[in-house]
Amino acid sequence: MRSIRRGDTGVAVSEIRSILVGLELLAEAEPDVFDEALETAVRAFQQSRGLGVDGLVGDETWGALDAARWRLGSRALFHSVPDALVGEDVRALQERLLEMGYDTGRPDAVYGARTARAVAQFQREVGLVQDGSCGPQTMKALRRLGRKVVGGRPQWLREAEAFRQSGPNLVGKTIVIDPGHGGDDTGVLVPDGPLRWNEADLVFDLASRLEGRLSAAGMRVHLTRGPSPAAPMSGAERAALANTLGADLLISLHLDGHTSEAAEGVATYHYGTGNGLSSTVGERLANLVQREIVVRTGMHDCRTHAKTWDLLRLTRMPTVRVDLGYLTSPADRERLIDPMFREQIVEALLAAVQRMYFPVERDVPTGSIDVRQLRLALADKV
Repeated sequence: MRSIRRGDTGVAVSEIRSILVGLELLAEAEPDVFDEALETAVRAFQQSRGLGVDGLVGDETWGALDAARWRLGSRALFHSVPDALVGEDVRALQERLLEMGYDTGRPDAVYGARTARAVAQFQREVGLVQDGSCGPQTMKALRRLGRKVVGGRPQWLREAEAFRQSGPNLVGKTIVIDPGHGGDDTGVLVPDGPLRWNEADLVFDLASRLEGRLSAAGMRVHLTRGPSPAAPMSGAERAALANTLGADLLISLHLDGHTSEAAEGVATYHYGTGNGLSSTVGERLANLVQREIVVRTGMHDCRTHAKTWDLLRLTRMPTVRVDLGYLTSPADRERLIDPMFREQIVEALLAAVQRMYFPVERDVPTGSIDVRQLRLALADKV
């Protein structure tokens, strides 16, 4: 859909205003116009939900707004196929069940089969009909019972334990590399002398280099797209592909752009909400990626951030998105168009992936792994 922005009017604007008034981010539902106050409220909402803060209501922001209107208990929840129920009430239910020790998977605000099974298990244990739906009786039982699990969030503990048990070797593990954009969507486009550099081509080159290095280290590697034009995939579609492949990790590669040439540096994003909820394993991967790139390349450190983008929220494995510099920055652009510099980034990503599988007590200092030794170690085993 076309983004709704300042100056627009109509039913959609009225709906946006109504939702934001209900969330207490806007004082009045009138006037029926996308004015400065509404744009400020949209930005505040985007910030609170870990979305890109631009003041525009595109597909992702509209989906988050539509989901945010629901409060747990305001409607019956059930597993619907093929269009699952989505909303903040679903996320609240998932969080409540996780705190009580039931495995809903990642609290992604989608009422899927795993959430329905967790609800049915809860219903069985409290003597209710085991239909996997959350109606008045189930809500009453949920409010009556307290938290059963202490010492950390169960889902993140499960993720961490699964990683610990998988062992430190990369051999046999599956990783999905997602070069952003593609097809008619070239991403950031910057003319540079006789050549025109664009984000889609550069991140595909990085993804191809990383594919070769990870394959040489023994991993099964899948790319979400090839170099030739194809229909652009949404974040949800890329997440679904990675889930279908049963990936152990997903790394999405992007470049950034800004109206100011002074904006530069690398930033890494992982799943997390504005209220402090974060995937422990995903956050660790983001920190490792960020630190390895900064130390090995000297790029400006724009730090790690929690976001609820579809690609991060809907994947069932630790997922990060890396924005590897600004093509609109002369300094970043000069480095990014250099193949040798892109090779440095690939080595940093490879080192981060290897460190991800080291137990905490066996981890090594940032920048100290000689990634060439990973291939030599694999050759020795073969």
